[in-house]
Amino acid sequence: MAACNQRVATVPRDCSTLQTDSSEGRVVIVFKNMIVYRIAESWQMDLTQVEEALAKTPFEECGATQEKSVGWMPPRGEEHGLLAESVGGQWILRLMSESKMLPGSVLARKVKEKAARIEQETGRKPGKKESKELKEEAKLDLLPMAFTKQGSTWVWIDPQAHLLVLDTGSQGKADEVVTMLVDALPGLSVALLDTQTAPQAAMALWLKEQEPPVGFSIDRECELKSADEAKAVVRYARHPLDIDEIREHIEQGKLPTKLAMSWDDRVSFVLTESLQIKKVSFLDTVFEGQKQDDAGFDTDVAIATGELSKLLPDLVEALGGEGRTELGGAGGSVATSRPAPEKQPSAVDKSAAVVTTEGDDEEDPPF
Repeated sequence: MAACNQRVATVPRDCSTLQTDSSEGRVVIVFKNMIVYRIAESWQMDLTQVEEALAKTPFEECGATQEKSVGWMPPRGEEHGLLAESVGGQWILRLMSESKMLPGSVLARKVKEKAARIEQETGRKPGKKESKELKEEAKLDLLPMAFTKQGSTWVWIDPQAHLLVLDTGSQGKADEVVTMLVDALPGLSVALLDTQTAPQAAMALWLKEQEPPVGFSIDRECELKSADEAKAVVRYARHPLDIDEIREHIEQGKLPTKLAMSWDDRVSFVLTESLQIKKVSFLDTVFEGQKQDDAGFDTDVAIATGELSKLLPDLVEALGGEGRTELGGAGGSVATSRPAPEKQPSAVDKSAAVVTTEGDDEEDPPF
């Protein structure tokens, strides 16, 4: 969902964090994607200290010539509200960013106009250094007129379980949020959650044996990718996965990079090879017995964190338990790298009509 472009006078409104439950017609706050980190047990701050720390970098809209602004905003969306909310012992933060949208073609045209004016007035073409200065000058001229794009990221800290969960499917965005957190919260050390069994190896086993872990079920979407130079990709969408064709692909070396699953008939999601959890959706059973009037920030946060705080340990257990993660001491640090899946020899099935060859730089397509 695209971020809202409309600017507001006080608290920004970001439309990317809401999801409508079609069966009940209600809108709920939901972590649509999850990148999970382990927080070092040595880090100890209470909610009041977190609030005071975040207050040093509140979100402010971009100035006239400012390209980007990042800061913390009240999770409830209330002006002058708390920046760190606690619901049922779960801490919720919200990082807002705003950036100016300045097309490269517009900037290039402005620079060309300035260069042509100098050539007309002086009879010489601007040199390399002067052209660079013209570009900066043109950018400053255009930024006050540029449209802005806003987006926010939900941050969930479980202080008891020592977990940090970010609502994003982009590791680059997660790195930005974690950097902001580490800078703001003294002594914070985090590392990406790791498991004893690599997600890719586990997904391959589940698909081959058609035996998902206890409490989970395999849904109807997956992606398989070969590890050789061709990087052939096979995708199944809205398709049964208990077929021999998938087993053959895996035996030929195409390994799962994404697999749609459901947990306890309550939450559906897509697990990736890098242990990201995407396309999170709460199923109807989660909302049974609730009325439309029950919707609200506290209720929605309680539902989301309540369900996901049970899903995460079950998923870690299904992947052989948590791996050994080295975390820094009280100085504050962040580990954002994850070992790449071990490459295995593979043969590309060129006869399969559903196989496509793609480069690494292609964005993940929707299922």
